[in-house]
Amino acid sequence: MIRPAFACCMHKSACGYILVLTAMLLSGCSSAVLDPVGAVGEQQKNLILLAFGLMLTIVIPVIALTLYFSWYYRASNKHATYKPDWAESKWAEMGMWGIPLALIIVLSVVTWVSTHKLDPYKPLSDEAHLKVQVVSLDWKWLFIYPDYGVASVNELVIPKDIPVSFDLTSGSVMNSFFIPRLGSQIYTMAGMKTQLHLVANETGNLKGISSNFSGAGFANMQFNAKVVADQAAFERWVTQTKAGVEQSQGQGALTMSSFEALSEPSQQVPVRTYSSLEPKLFDKIMMKVMKNYGETPFYEKGSVHPQAPRLLPSSDSATGAQPQVNQPS
Repeated sequence: MIRPAFACCMHKSACGYILVLTAMLLSGCSSAVLDPVGAVGEQQKNLILLAFGLMLTIVIPVIALTLYFSWYYRASNKHATYKPDWAESKWAEMGMWGIPLALIIVLSVVTWVSTHKLDPYKPLSDEAHLKVQVVSLDWKWLFIYPDYGVASVNELVIPKDIPVSFDLTSGSVMNSFFIPRLGSQIYTMAGMKTQLHLVANETGNLKGISSNFSGAGFANMQFNAKVVADQAAFERWVTQTKAGVEQSQGQGALTMSSFEALSEPSQQVPVRTYSSLEPKLFDKIMMKVMKNYGETPFYEKGSVHPQAPRLLPSSDSATGAQPQVNQPS
């Protein structure tokens, strides 16, 4: 039989080992979300810490009272009052319901305000934004710079302190674009366009990932986000890209034909650049699966699929009549 003193020593030793092991494990942990390098990421970090702190106002007292009650009402404490018929306390009820209710109200207000303030579709300022079009593929990322006529695969290059406006779509399954140290992940979907606005306030290389499972190559679907010193450094990169050819295989121009080859499933694709673009490429990619049923400001709808009904505008639309439906013969 284990003696009580010996059992107590064993218990203390086990707790000590657990604390040391936990400290060792946590010492190697780092959270990119809590170490932002952009204004959006900084606001999101503050929001996380605020919500965490508010919730601790409930968690800490509950844990403390649980430990206190367990100690105070122990069997050996003869001073603890035993009340088997106790049923209610108005003050306890007010605390148990009032404090959580107040916390929910505060969190609701914070959530409402921050949701509108951090709307990913909302431009960050009146300053001109760098426009980047993003296409998620199996299992790589394509970045198109329509105002500069260049593109890159698995490397995003942006200037420091200049807001970036992202238009995003998918050339395959649904995915999610995320640069943890800049903030705000957002989904990409075929035939649809989502938007995101970010800014980087420090130079360096940031890790970009896919945060939505998308198949066999998901784990390696990463890219490098390179933040250069200023607009001049970014334009030097554009000039170098235009002067050269694709760093890996293929030609220097990105066309729909070369895009189809690029979109074939592949993993751990090395960084490559394209020195020129087919006009309106992003819209053609986005409407590839919807070309007979919709259009964008830069892409005109093609011929109607022979098996698809087409809505024809009514000649007397002013009267509110319903449009006619032309069924395929």
